[in-house]
Amino acid sequence: MGLKVLLIDADPQGSLSQGFFGSELVETLETDETLAGAFDGSFIFHKPGLAVRSTSSPAISIVPANQCLTRFNVPHPERLGLEQFALHDFLQSLPPFDITLIDCPPNLYGCSWSSLLASDYVVIPVPPEDFGAQGLRVVHQAIENAQLLNPRLSLLGHVVTRFDRRLVVHRSYEQKLREIHGESVLRTVIPEVSAFKVSLACRCPVGIYSPRTSAACLTSELGREILDHIDAAKGYSKEAVTA
Repeated sequence: MGLKVLLIDADPQGSLSQGFFGSELVETLETDETLAGAFDGSFIFHKPGLAVRSTSSPAISIVPANQCLTRFNVPHPERLGLEQFALHDFLQSLPPFDITLIDCPPNLYGCSWSSLLASDYVVIPVPPEDFGAQGLRVVHQAIENAQLLNPRLSLLGHVVTRFDRRLVVHRSYEQKLREIHGESVLRTVIPEVSAFKVSLACRCPVGIYSPRTSAACLTSELGREILDHIDAAKGYSKEAVTA
């Protein structure tokens, strides 16, 4: 879409990073080459921009993560003190991007909390099953708590993902989600299809590796829908989005 995008891997598992570079490289990165450097003070002595890496897509850059980030993903994020604003301060130190996407771990510990304090909007991925839908109340509460320290933050929407239309339970849960949360459930639904797995194995975004597949088309539609929602809210320039 012509936008300059920064990806922040805020998950100590580093799955997003490994999706671009493979586990062998990612696991050997030093602290100041990953997002962990924003939390431990490494960037006081090294330029923060050194942690930003190019990817196979010229428009996409990424700040990777690995096991070095684990010690900052504490169960009680308020104990981080000023470190809870580390991600916000780190983003402010970088050159401008059109949009920043922050990939969070599947919990509401320190890394997710710091991401909420650094972001303007939240997109909640929801698998259409019990374990996904039942956790939404806790996520919504975390957003409300984060808004006390970050008034810019707002819920952009829920996105149904890993969807299998053949399963009655998935169709039922999608309908239920839309009944409960209304227009906050984005219209684009991301299915569980092989094209995502193949592109992941090839270390390339699906829109570049298989641009004519339904997976690529839906990913593009989701991107446009998110940008439309941001534009409707207050414009998308240099925004940070937590997922």
